[in-house]
Amino acid sequence: MLSEVASTYDRTAGSTRDVKGQQVLRRVASRTDLALPPGFKAKGHGGQTTPAATPWIGIFDERGERDPKKGLYLAYIFSADLKNVTLTLQQGITWLEDRLGRGVAREAHLRHHAARLRRAVRRQERQGWGDEPELRDKAARPRAYEAASVIAKSYDTAALPSDVALMEDLLVAIESLRRAEEADRVWWMSDDADALEMSYVPGGHAQPVADPLAGFHPKNSSEYVAQITARQQVKQRNHEKLIEDFGHYVAQRGYSPITRGQHPKDLVLRRSGAEAEMDAEWLIEAKVVRSGNPTKAVREAVGQLYEYRHFLYERQCEPFLIGLFSEEIGVYAPYLEERGIASIWREGARWGGSSMAHEWGLASA
Repeated sequence: MLSEVASTYDRTAGSTRDVKGQQVLRRVASRTDLALPPGFKAKGHGGQTTPAATPWIGIFDERGERDPKKGLYLAYIFSADLKNVTLTLQQGITWLEDRLGRGVAREAHLRHHAARLRRAVRRQERQGWGDEPELRDKAARPRAYEAASVIAKSYDTAALPSDVALMEDLLVAIESLRRAEEADRVWWMSDDADALEMSYVPGGHAQPVADPLAGFHPKNSSEYVAQITARQQVKQRNHEKLIEDFGHYVAQRGYSPITRGQHPKDLVLRRSGAEAEMDAEWLIEAKVVRSGNPTKAVREAVGQLYEYRHFLYERQCEPFLIGLFSEEIGVYAPYLEERGIASIWREGARWGGSSMAHEWGLASA
């Protein structure tokens, strides 16, 4: 099958049904001669309207995640010149586009998480395995595939190993997939605030949007169940709920709240309509106050606001800084104002704030 794809695929021939290479890939799912391990299915991918730069064959566990847009899966990915094919343990890449875009920020996050998962699968025990394939194409998707690879083993398509050797490698990859899935599950259920890793890559402002909530896509704020050994915990996403509620509130006060494409920033505000200024931006860091003690939350907000302003606004006008808190922060409000940081906090159904927050029309109490 791998040899057939390498010898028939032609990126310049298009992606229609009458193209030989596309036919080979589309028939992969119905083949009965692949002798895959029980519970696994294969599916070929050569692009839809546009031929793929690097065609690939996914190997999916029917009991697990079968959507290559997210989760973990195995794939044989061909290099753009078809000289190599690599068996790789992949992370889904498409779901990250809304949050991180399609460039270096997404690649940085994928590589960071791949390194974390690599420790879980103990790649150093696997002779002949590397970290990333060389796909030899500079398009966004092949570069993301390279960054998303946890472990990888490449083959020369002109001299492929025997079926027995390929199956042995596939079984190693399946064992690694199991380990990685468990590590991935534990990490995502940990409620880690840094689930999407930071990447300091300065960029330009987005264009103003007509709908004040068009760029506002807060993360899920509902409770969820975390499986802990011998017991369950119900954990809360209070941080996301705080951002979501405040975003809807400020949209009614002449601001456009924006989360899409802003990672690692929690929230950005820009004025809507006639009051909008080209470069005026409010950078917000949200913090949940624990046990009525705002000290830790204030310290973290100060550090992150200064850090983001320094690294993320090198080529832009500096933003106005705001700390958003789940409850009143007392004497820390004037402390923050002295450092050029406004503060806003939840007061029941209303929003209290420091003097700068009132001047900007962001506080209601």
